[in-house]
Amino acid sequence: MARTDKKVGYSPTGKLEDVTPDMAATGVEAAFRMLEGRWKMVIIFHLFDRQVLRFSELERAIPGVSQKMLIQQLRDLERDGIVERAVYPQVPPKVEYRLTAWGQAMCPALDALLEWAVQRPQIR
Repeated sequence: MARTDKKVGYSPTGKLEDVTPDMAATGVEAAFRMLEGRWKMVIIFHLFDRQVLRFSELERAIPGVSQKMLIQQLRDLERDGIVERAVYPQVPPKVEYRLTAWGQAMCPALDALLEWAVQRPQIR
C-alpha cells in the first residue's frame, strides 16, 4: 500500500501501511454504498459547481429525475453527512442544500477518478 500521513479509520492502527486488502475492500465498499444511486453523483457535482442550491434549482438542473427520487437521494446524502439541508421558515418554504466540509473533501478523489476514466485505453 502507498505511504500516507493521514489516519485511516478502518485500520486497527490508523496507518495505511497496516491495511489489508480485505480492510481496503470493506472501506471502499462503504464509500461506494454512500454514493450509489443514479442521481447522487449528479447532485454532488452540481453542488460542487454552485456551492448552494435550492431544491427547485436542483430539480431544474437535473431534468431526468423525479421529485420523489430527488428528495430520496438528497435525504440519503444528508443522512450520510455529505450534504446539509437548511430550511428557512417562510412562505413558501425555502430549502437550500450544500455540501458539508466532509462532502467537499471528496472533490480531489472524484477529480482523480475522472482523470483515470479519461485515460481509458481504446479497446479494439
